[in-house]
Amino acid sequence: MSSKSIGSNILKFVSKQKALVAVIAVLVLMIFSKTNFFSAYNLLEIVNSASIYLIVAAGTTLVIIAAGCDLSVGGMIGLSGVVSIMLMRTLPMPVAILCSLAIGAVVGFINGFLVVHQKTEPFVITFGMGMVLKGISLQLTNAKPISCSNPNFVNLGNAKIFGTVTYLALLTIVVLAVVFIILRYTQLGRNIYAVGGDYDVALYAGINARRTKWTAFIISGFTAALAGVMLSSRLNAGSALYGDPFPLLIHVGAVIGGTSLTGGKGGIPQTLLGIISLTVLLNAMTMMQISGYVQKLIQGIVIVLILWFDNFQIKRQREAV
Repeated sequence: MSSKSIGSNILKFVSKQKALVAVIAVLVLMIFSKTNFFSAYNLLEIVNSASIYLIVAAGTTLVIIAAGCDLSVGGMIGLSGVVSIMLMRTLPMPVAILCSLAIGAVVGFINGFLVVHQKTEPFVITFGMGMVLKGISLQLTNAKPISCSNPNFVNLGNAKIFGTVTYLALLTIVVLAVVFIILRYTQLGRNIYAVGGDYDVALYAGINARRTKWTAFIISGFTAALAGVMLSSRLNAGSALYGDPFPLLIHVGAVIGGTSLTGGKGGIPQTLLGIISLTVLLNAMTMMQISGYVQKLIQGIVIVLILWFDNFQIKRQREAV
């Protein structure tokens, strides 16, 4: 095999497994760093940090595959945590949490209605909805974090089984498994891929494209609310600001893993790998005591390079055809 052929195969592997290559590169780098990156405590911290992102990403992946986006998840994360804590002051904890999850589903319903039936641009309308939700949270809390005095609520995001695996991690596995099954083995999942691949063709094939895309938004709102409740439980506080970093990182993580923003391509394994790669990178930079400003710079450079490389490969494939 010629060196040119080997180089071509390596390039193809890197283009298809961008997130995996990024994770391996970071892990190799951390081997030579004088940090406790590979300690059991830090590895569990990575898992817990990734868990919140993955719960949100599970639902958002459905929307992305259906050729949409949901930038309201950040506002929903903040609102659901705030609402659950405030309702627990007068209602039993399960009822308060169910109310927060119901709000998430309703917000997803509204997003779906505006995008599917009113034919508004999903990027703009969900961004605006996120601002509305954040504004409500700021008003409810007077722009200040609120704490929770219910120890059972705190245990939801922090309690561990056998002293190692948290309930949060187990919940994440369940959510990912459910969405994976939906995409891989149900008619809804097949319809989501079809709608994202070509909306008009899906209509001609007899698929209820509106209902399919609408359902994806409802699930996305629900998982964002669930993540918000678990995040507030883990931090023992609620704040309108907790969801700020989520919308961008969730969508970038999905794309890095191989889920296409144009729809019809991707899945839970791809999103899982993409989110983990970003989480590992963030944790590694923190362990190396890199300042927050420089971290933002490095994150931006990595994201730009990966997405540029992805578009470059797509362009080359089109030219080859």
